[in-house]
Amino acid sequence: MPVFSISKRLLQIITLWLLMQSTANAAIFSVNNPIVSRIGNGYVLSAQISYPLTPRVIEALQNGVPITFFQELKLIDAFPLIGNFWQWETTLWEQIIRYQLRYHALSEQYVLESLDTKHQQSFPSLTGALAALGKISKMPLPPKFTSSTEDLLLEIRSGLDLNALPTPMRPGALISDKWDLTSPWVRAVWQ
Repeated sequence: MPVFSISKRLLQIITLWLLMQSTANAAIFSVNNPIVSRIGNGYVLSAQISYPLTPRVIEALQNGVPITFFQELKLIDAFPLIGNFWQWETTLWEQIIRYQLRYHALSEQYVLESLDTKHQQSFPSLTGALAALGKISKMPLPPKFTSSTEDLLLEIRSGLDLNALPTPMRPGALISDKWDLTSPWVRAVWQ
């Protein structure tokens, strides 16, 4: 009898560990190749963001729930105190850009709208809409803070704005890992 209970307990531990591993490897957004380039007297950001949506998010979108995405940027002045090991960082500039993605069942189109500029684009597929959302091409950075780029860092991340969901959906989305897709902060390379 004790051998059976030990093996049963071991099986439970292994199952729990495998479940935790599958949760840890869940799809999250990723910011790829963020590059800051000099163009004329200013600097621009180019990057590609990958948006792997979970089945729960896709289901909500296809059932008429608008999904709000954000792209958050920070321009940081990093003053080295002990070489590159320890730096004093001061945020000089921050910007959050919001986009809303909706599915129109009647026209079978995905509509991507910039909530800042109100510019809308329509796409026949979710893949096309997410590809357009994820492409940052030559976005200008504020010249006020980029006159000297010696100690500047630009960090970017992207995620879902869960507070923009309809009120009945928020509590479940806030505690569910199926909605927590925010990418980690990624530093851009200055060229």
